[in-house]
Amino acid sequence: MNRKKKINDILKKKQKKANAKLHKSNKPRYISKAERAKMEEEEKAQQAAAEQSGLSSETSSDSDTASE
Repeated sequence: MNRKKKINDILKKKQKKANAKLHKSNKPRYISKAERAKMEEEEKAQQAAAEQSGLSSETSSDSDTASE
């Protein structure tokens, strides 16, 4: 009886591992605190650049209408 149980346990473990490999978790990848801070800084820099380009295009369009 013990031999049967041992073999069944081994087969169940193998099946369980194979099943676990098929179903990957949907958990997002871990991002360290330093990486999050770096990403936040880059995002702020992009927003600042977008605001700068937005302001420069507004001022150039204002100068175009003033010259006419």
